[in-house]
Amino acid sequence: MEYPFTRSTGPVIGAFLTGLRDGVICGIRRADGTVLCPPQEYDPLTAEPLTELVEVGQAGEVLTWAWNGDPRPMQPFDRPFAWALIRLDGADTSMLHAVFAPSAAEMATGMRVRAVWRTEREGHIADIAGFEPVPPGGEE
Repeated sequence: MEYPFTRSTGPVIGAFLTGLRDGVICGIRRADGTVLCPPQEYDPLTAEPLTELVEVGQAGEVLTWAWNGDPRPMQPFDRPFAWALIRLDGADTSMLHAVFAPSAAEMATGMRVRAVWRTEREGHIADIAGFEPVPPGGEE
């Protein structure tokens, strides 16, 4: 049995996805000044609506990670990569995404990474192809 339906992304998630299409990563500011990225429509602690979108950086810090050395056929990448929680510059929360590191030995909690954008973007989280390590002293 099938139940087809569609859902509007709404103003907050819609703006986040439009930003991704345009090569910009947005978060949303809470009343206490902290920034959630990815943004949410409602404050997770107070349930108040959130409306102040802010741009966050395209680079950030790996908070934790897990190496996937042998991706399975239905996974998004055909080469080894790390799933990582990444706190982008200017954000107080983290987002889950892939890091394209040459090996698990080159992954580390606390390392700096930067977004790698797809050439063709459509307003989807996959517009960020993944993240790549920033070499020490490298440009972000």
